[in-house]
Amino acid sequence: MMGERTVMQEALFYSFRIEDHVPQDHLLRSVDRFVDLTGIREHLKPFYSSTGRPSVDPELMIRMLLIGYCMGIRSERRLCEEVHLNLAYRWFCRLDLEGSVPDHSTFSKNRHGRFRDSDLLRKLFEMTVERCMREGLVGAEGFAVDASLIRADVHRQRSVPGEEGLPPEVAGRAVAEYLEVLDDAAFGAATPVEPKRVSLTDPAARWTAATRDAAFYSYSTNYLIDLDHAVIVDVEATTSVRQAEVLAQRRMIERTQERFGLWPEKLVADTAYGSAPNLAWLVEDKGIEPHIPVFDKSARSDGTLARSDFTYDAEDDSYLCPGGKRLRPSNRNFKAPRPLANADGFIRYRASQKDCQACNLKQLCAPRTATRKIVRSVHEGARDLARDISKSDAYLVSRRQRKKVEMLFAHLKRILKLDRLRLRGPNGAKDEFHLAAAAQNLRKLAKMRPMPGLATA
Repeated sequence: MMGERTVMQEALFYSFRIEDHVPQDHLLRSVDRFVDLTGIREHLKPFYSSTGRPSVDPELMIRMLLIGYCMGIRSERRLCEEVHLNLAYRWFCRLDLEGSVPDHSTFSKNRHGRFRDSDLLRKLFEMTVERCMREGLVGAEGFAVDASLIRADVHRQRSVPGEEGLPPEVAGRAVAEYLEVLDDAAFGAATPVEPKRVSLTDPAARWTAATRDAAFYSYSTNYLIDLDHAVIVDVEATTSVRQAEVLAQRRMIERTQERFGLWPEKLVADTAYGSAPNLAWLVEDKGIEPHIPVFDKSARSDGTLARSDFTYDAEDDSYLCPGGKRLRPSNRNFKAPRPLANADGFIRYRASQKDCQACNLKQLCAPRTATRKIVRSVHEGARDLARDISKSDAYLVSRRQRKKVEMLFAHLKRILKLDRLRLRGPNGAKDEFHLAAAAQNLRKLAKMRPMPGLATA
């Protein structure tokens, strides 16, 4: 017999607990164990008035933001809808069935005000690092650093050539933030090279063609991770140029040492961080072993003798060529002493013209010049150390470990859906990068420290 449609009738009383309807293996249950926001209120207290109407609970907003970044919900409008409907999200936010969800505009208001004024999202990220340290997930024996391009929320066509600059009528919050960071070495002052194009919507975003895709506007998120369990120990937002990314590496290492007392023995990175000044900073200033390929353009492709064919004599401060002759920084005596190194920190070693003209290797060594020149950095000692490390077995291990930071970027873009920014301006990029890094650390904690009694994969 065919059943009849039942009509839902409201009961007078319900015996209902949200706790009973959230699965024990739900991700947010594992994450919730490591979220301690007891210090949030005290941190924000100076930024609230002692009178007036009570505001939305800041802990509720932070918990909602953590849900959004942990679960890959990019829209705050959709986040409010999901928290309203999803029982697990309500449980994580400490909302009962009658608890009201704040309007999406509340997040924007607080983000541009109290959250940024108090640097709250930075504090939230550092809280996750401290928890990872307490759980024993940070060994601090080795760090890895890298940067990844994140598309900015702008249209490619709404821009002007870089040499023209911004029109005077362009205004907005993102433009004001761009003007504030013009002298910041991580943004406007990172390089004297003008970008090919400047966005009218978000001028601080950098026009880049670093990928195989069509050129686009982007920011760079920089990660400093611990190699033991790939915990993100620091994050920095910069413009998408190599100089800014190297500066971010220095800032993150110094901040990690000052904030958490972490002093790594080695740093693993790619060739972008292998410049002579950066290697010298790591070796001489910080005492960190650079497991980094040396940024070196001395190799030749025309078959002539390369710099590696010459032997450096440290005691005599000269190079010995394959023909047995010396190349020195100076072959003349000047009345007024001249600096040996140029403005870029390189010393040029030159052979005497008499030796080169009489040498049988002249055509193989310097076929188009009168004499042979060898360029040596003032930081060559640090470069030589990096070259020696690159020949060791430990370096091969480091090459494999460096993939951990690349996997974090893949997780950031594929799982957390942060392949394109939603907020604009340098501050918007910082906010999103801090929240995303905090979410990744919390998910790492949930994975490495699973719920008691649950089987692990």
